[in-house]
Amino acid sequence: MPAAIGHVGAVTLFQDVLARRGDHERASGGRAGPRLVDDTAPRLLDLDPAADLERAERMGIRFVVPDDDEWPTQLDDLAHSGTVQELGGAPIGLWVRGPVRLDQLAESVAVVGSRSSTTYGEDVAREIGAGLARAGRPHVSGAAFGIDQASHRGAVAAGGPSVAVLACGVDRAYPTAHRDLLDHLAATGAVVSELPPGCAPTRMRFLARNRVIAGLTRGTVLVEAAVRSGALNTAHWAMSLSRPLMGVPGPVTSAQSQGVHLHLRSGASLVTGPADVLELVGGAGRDLPEEPRGPERPRDRLQRRHHQVLEAVPRHLPAGLEAIAAAAGVAILETERALTYLTERDFVVAEGAGWRLGNRALADLRGSGR
Repeated sequence: MPAAIGHVGAVTLFQDVLARRGDHERASGGRAGPRLVDDTAPRLLDLDPAADLERAERMGIRFVVPDDDEWPTQLDDLAHSGTVQELGGAPIGLWVRGPVRLDQLAESVAVVGSRSSTTYGEDVAREIGAGLARAGRPHVSGAAFGIDQASHRGAVAAGGPSVAVLACGVDRAYPTAHRDLLDHLAATGAVVSELPPGCAPTRMRFLARNRVIAGLTRGTVLVEAAVRSGALNTAHWAMSLSRPLMGVPGPVTSAQSQGVHLHLRSGASLVTGPADVLELVGGAGRDLPEEPRGPERPRDRLQRRHHQVLEAVPRHLPAGLEAIAAAAGVAILETERALTYLTERDFVVAEGAGWRLGNRALADLRGSGR
């Protein structure tokens, strides 16, 4: 069913189809627009919604609509986000197979990317999916080859909920090679589509599916995408919804990362792992990552004056107090106090009338490659 139906509602559209067919007693008429009515009329009057719902229920599939408690209200933003490639509007409902409720996805994060991914991209996607799961964030992707599959598997391996949004009916396995993965997601997470059971995927349905991925989630991570990758469509939807768009940088020589790099230049946030993602999608002051730094060295706790004096002490041949003070640019009395402090902590060794570096300082220098 076309995404444009979301602009007028299923009931209004059906009434307008009836009006065009001359059933004026049941019609309210004219609000959906003649083009949309003409496009959908041949199919709508042949539908049997009650039979479809009964068949879906037998297959363990439920249909969630905006009036249901389970409806993910964040999807309603799609009604006001404009269009991308002439598609837009919120879905009139979603078919769901799996135990995860859609109203639990308000804090979820989408991880998408190229089908023709690299080992590097798949490793990063798997790590991000696992990191989201460990943080209790639901993970959403499209179950495609490459980045989608890797991120799903990362979330599943970490024991977290993972949701696949399909461009076909939730009773179909697409791609067929991912049947086991989709069955597992249906058993432990959810498989979602706005298309009824039995529908086959088409190019336009993939594009429509992408807006649902972006609309369901709090932010979207683009791991790898060439300049014409379909994953960029999901990125455009995230930006249209004013939700965080994050990109994982790749080698500048990698064609699979060129689309990501274009978005990074245009304002997407650079992320290198799950900690960066969680910081961007979390609330103020939440999920703040520790600043990366190397291992702490013994001299890191020294005061500035101690550093000045230590830098002036020779490695092997002892130097006198005046020579060290002159080299350090520190007064003689202050230099003497610093040398006493450093000697007590094995940073320097008193030898004769002078000082040289001690074992602790030498080990520190070796560790830094100096």
